[in-house]
Amino acid sequence: MGVPLRPLAVAGARSVYREVPPPAALTGVLACGWHGHTGWARPLRVLPDGCADLVWDGDTLTVVVTVGAPLRLWVPASASRVGVRLRCGAAAAVLGTAMPELPAVTRLSDLWGADARRAEEVLAATADPEAQRGILETLVARRSATPDRRVLAAVQALGVTTRTSEVAVGISERTLRRHFVHAVGAGPKQLHRVRRFQRFLRSLETLAAGQASLAGVAADLGYADQSHLGRECRRLSGSSPAALVRVAEKFQTAAVSPRHDRPHVPSHHRGAR
Repeated sequence: MGVPLRPLAVAGARSVYREVPPPAALTGVLACGWHGHTGWARPLRVLPDGCADLVWDGDTLTVVVTVGAPLRLWVPASASRVGVRLRCGAAAAVLGTAMPELPAVTRLSDLWGADARRAEEVLAATADPEAQRGILETLVARRSATPDRRVLAAVQALGVTTRTSEVAVGISERTLRRHFVHAVGAGPKQLHRVRRFQRFLRSLETLAAGQASLAGVAADLGYADQSHLGRECRRLSGSSPAALVRVAEKFQTAAVSPRHDRPHVPSHHRGAR
């Protein structure tokens, strides 16, 4: 779950969000770890990416899942969050439950019982975000989960191909869909839409810099036309493509120094203003 950033401070506050790669031993189940500070109170819009995050908000350890539509979460100004993002397709194996059975936000103790409650106690006694992230990584490692490699391979393929029919992992399309629904919470076609939308989000900086056009990006990503991109963007984010480009333009014009402290849009674009 990304923390939304803005280039300008609000009443002197500034959002911070940083991602870090997972430990080598956990790259099969984790996409990244992250730390965010809200900066000011507002509703947080979490954009769908098909992943699930374990999120510590200073009080409760939760699982946040977005796969079909944006999610709105209210965050107070003082909120500091630490999380780890489970790889798309790995969450069911790690969490020990079928993804369709989970609501958008679930307290982890409802799934893992005493293990999650003990983790909350340790997290509450730890102030350093890096140490808290390490606690979450250790918690995931103890699950000794083995995700369905066919689903992971198909998810990877859907990140680059424009047709779900081009995904070939050695099982029938019907069987693949059944495995997808269990592991991701959606079928291949729905996830393909989400992954294509994520590729559009990664093009926002190029669009904001005037180095590409919306029509050209829509064609490159396999949308039927710019209107198709617009419909999908509104469905999956609640905003038009032009509105998201304007947000990216604000990031690019923000005067924040040094460079490594410059607010950035999370690579998974889970959070948006």
